Amino acid sequence: MPNSHPSIRNSQLILRSRVVLPIRRPALADGAVVVSGKRIRAVGRWEVIRKEFPRLPVQDLGDVALLPGLINAHCHLEYTDLAGEFLPPRHFSDWLKLIVTAKGIRTDADFATAWQRGAAQLLHTGTTTVADIVALPDIQPQPTSLRVFSFLEMTGVKSKQPPTKIIATATAKIKSLRAQDRLAGFSPHAPYSTTPDLLRRTAQTARRKRWCVTTHVAESSEEFEMFTHARGRIFDWLKTQRDSSDCGLGSPIQHLARSGLLGANFLAVHVNCLAPGDTALLARSNSSIVHCPRSHTFFGHPRFPLKELKAAEINICLGTDSLASIEGRGNKPPKLNMFSELRSFARKNPGTPAGTILRMATLNGAQALGLAGRVGEISPGAFADLITIPCREKLADVLEAALHHRGEVTASMVNGAWAIVPK
Repeated sequence: MPNSHPSIRNSQLILRSRVVLPIRRPALADGAVVVSGKRIRAVGRWEVIRKEFPRLPVQDLGDVALLPGLINAHCHLEYTDLAGEFLPPRHFSDWLKLIVTAKGIRTDADFATAWQRGAAQLLHTGTTTVADIVALPDIQPQPTSLRVFSFLEMTGVKSKQPPTKIIATATAKIKSLRAQDRLAGFSPHAPYSTTPDLLRRTAQTARRKRWCVTTHVAESSEEFEMFTHARGRIFDWLKTQRDSSDCGLGSPIQHLARSGLLGANFLAVHVNCLAPGDTALLARSNSSIVHCPRSHTFFGHPRFPLKELKAAEINICLGTDSLASIEGRGNKPPKLNMFSELRSFARKNPGTPAGTILRMATLNGAQALGLAGRVGEISPGAFADLITIPCREKLADVLEAALHHRGEVTASMVNGAWAIVPK
């Protein structure tokens, strides 16, 4: 069990390990990384780094693989304590109703505790950056060693608030979080829980301020049916709660395109149901897609269109979603764990190279969040967000071994400070 410790940082040191996995470059046997303050100064073979930096202190991490911390591009930390509460539903709309009820009987203090528990789970299982959906802005920011990108959830259907007020409230909170060095952006919940006006105004504001936006979209066949044909279970459930004149006009992706939401600053979460032309819309706009493998399995959603999206060269990254939509094993409730998502993706997409899958949880996530070159890789100038896992494999087998790692990481560094101290 690794030992947690707040902010242990050396101004400059060399980390030596059996293998270094830079991700953007091939693996290095007997590798070393020079950490200077919050950032990486150099990476290379131990013998080269030792000669170049002869006076720096050395921390030999032993038989481990040193790799960049994983990036969880979609999570709901507030819902961590809903783990194991729901069985896989027959219909997606049934689960939506259940979670609305479950949230209604919990307090802000309950959600704050759940948030902390979820953050700890991610940290101990290798995540160093998380894109977190914030439904309860009053409980933020929470203390954590994680690099957190907070996306303020916006709906409007239930509250009936005008879009201008929703955006003004979210904008004020985002500015507050950014003033405290917390990355933040907008999260209109989904096409069915928002209005076209809210989506349009969100897109305009985000583009003007150069903020990121994320939305659950094209997740279920019920949502797809609602917007494409103006019918189905979600349509029938919400038709008395929202103006449905935006339905029957095309797919959910086309709906977002009309609202101006697609773009290089946009993360489309799930995207399981595509109409002809949707892939081209996503590709032309340089939008990113976040796939959540275990949540996808929980709901039994339509096949994730990996082949089509990859052919269009769309940036695909990975997330955990929430523990309210992940099934446990036996009597054990599920935990937030990006390595579990990597293994799940590998099982469902055999033949995908291990390096490609690892990039989805590192480089691709960084690109989606506008953090390319800063997180998700071990390279000069990047933040020193690093993790270690046991490693005794041959160099040729290290990527595959990392992909299938189980258990907790043996160390974690965020911003150049040990969050989990190596033994």
